[in-house]
Amino acid sequence: MSKRQCRNLIFILISAGLLVAGLLIPDAAVRMVLLWAAYLLAGYKVLWEAFGGILRGQLFDENFLMAIATIGAVCIGEYAEAAAVMVLYQLGEWFQQYAVGKSRASISQLMDICPETASVLHNGEIIEVDPYAVEVGQTLVVKAGEKIPLDGTILSGHSSLDTAALTGESLPRDVQPGDAAISGCVNLTGVLHIRAEKEYVDSTVSRILEMVESAADKKSRAESFITRFARVYTPAVCIAALLLFLIPTLFFGQSWREWGHRALSFLVVSCPCALVISVPLSFFGGIGAASRQGILMKGSSELEALARTHTVVMDKTGTLTEGVFLVAAIHPVGMSDEALLTLAACAEKHSSHPISRSICSSAGDLPLASVSDVQEIAGQGLICQYNGQVLSVGNQRLMKKQGIILPASDTEGTLVHIALDETYCGHLVIADEIKENAKAALSDLRQLGVEQLVMLTGDTEANARQVAERLGIDQVYAGLLPGDKVTHLEEMLAQKLEGKQVAFVGDGINDAPVLMRADIGVAMGAMGSDAAVEAADVVLMDDRLDKLATAVRISRKTLNIAKQNIVFALVVKALVLLLVTLGLAGMWMAVFADVGVSVLAILNAMRTLRFSGSTK
Repeated sequence: MSKRQCRNLIFILISAGLLVAGLLIPDAAVRMVLLWAAYLLAGYKVLWEAFGGILRGQLFDENFLMAIATIGAVCIGEYAEAAAVMVLYQLGEWFQQYAVGKSRASISQLMDICPETASVLHNGEIIEVDPYAVEVGQTLVVKAGEKIPLDGTILSGHSSLDTAALTGESLPRDVQPGDAAISGCVNLTGVLHIRAEKEYVDSTVSRILEMVESAADKKSRAESFITRFARVYTPAVCIAALLLFLIPTLFFGQSWREWGHRALSFLVVSCPCALVISVPLSFFGGIGAASRQGILMKGSSELEALARTHTVVMDKTGTLTEGVFLVAAIHPVGMSDEALLTLAACAEKHSSHPISRSICSSAGDLPLASVSDVQEIAGQGLICQYNGQVLSVGNQRLMKKQGIILPASDTEGTLVHIALDETYCGHLVIADEIKENAKAALSDLRQLGVEQLVMLTGDTEANARQVAERLGIDQVYAGLLPGDKVTHLEEMLAQKLEGKQVAFVGDGINDAPVLMRADIGVAMGAMGSDAAVEAADVVLMDDRLDKLATAVRISRKTLNIAKQNIVFALVVKALVLLLVTLGLAGMWMAVFADVGVSVLAILNAMRTLRFSGSTK
């Protein structure tokens, strides 16, 4: 609890003490002094804010309603009720401050990922500088227990990094020279020397903080409804209260005091505090709960859209599969496995393609002969000169172009064929393994009510079908370019049902156009990816697909709590307003109804802070 909250609570308790004393003491003069003291001590801020609102032309807010209701109560001699309204109203405001403080505290844990200083190696000495002052190329020195201030590459040192603040994962990640070091991670063991690859403003930690801080500015439909509702509702109830007072007294000769009391009670009940406070607090808490799981949402509107997800469209490589190619099998013709792998690696070492790197990695320390006149044909493979012969390494289209007849094969996977002149030497099977948690993650999405699972991939039809069958994906579109993915996604968007959302999940780099076009773009494995942070609405900071189900679960729980608060507040207020109008409830009931509804709605909204995303 902050000092301000403690101070406010003390004022409320003193005011409450004066109110109780005023109710118990029989002496009229002392009673009047105590009740006035309670009223002014609890209500001076409300009265001042109401007066300021009148000067600014902003009449119809909760301060105006409380001020008019209590001043009216004083005018008809109901001093105890006027003081009680202010004391209980301030108690409700204190609960609001406490709830918001708890929510901000959960968000502030994420804010602590930003170190205040950075240690830079300069002329052989370590100096402390502001992270903003570090330039690209400078060497950072990060000791055990310190946070990495900027994104970079490890030059020297071995250590384990705690990525929990970014990914929500408790398991440390081992790193060594050559590995990427992401800002915001905590160095757990050895000293690391890191080359800064980005300025601080472009680093992961800075981008994340910017995203979280701006999330409150993007309202959900529920929040926007409450804002619009309050603008119409507040002046409407003021007019209704005035008519409730004037019509019975002017036209039916009823008691001015009685109907004035009912009209003032009507104003107290009608205060929209429960809605205005609890609904935004629900979404703020949901965003904070998601951030603790390593799930960043750009705003309440994105959280609400994710809760309404009906169709999930996914990229394959890096999303459903590991994105790391391996030589799964070697099928030689007329030579040994080692000889075929060596032959392929002689050509592939001249390419930077991921499949080429996987072949060279599998070749390991095998001696590779020199080749010449290397030609890399995009989308087909490589042709070069090898010991006076033409060495061709690539796919079926390259073999056909070279006039090489391929033997029949039912091998599944990506095949890399090898030929010398017109002689077929065999092929390598390149596999991209399905992620360990992919099937369980998709099953979780099914259980959450996601009806359509779709894959869009640039891979071959055979590979895409194989992965889809193993994971239970409904529709597959293969052999696509980025533009083709957008076209297919737009078709799905045009066919979706009203109120249903289409989410696209990709790695955030090659899939940026689709991420931006989807109702809700989800970038996964995006720690350090600028394209992901820019294009996506939701960012999963690690590459665990099951975090998507967690995000959907948190979103739906948050939306349910916001709806509960809206229905609860409106129903209770409508009932009490009816009782007040009929004379069956007075101002005390009105006060307890208003404050009680606000406190219960706030406590309900605070449940979002405890979300873990589990199925329980």
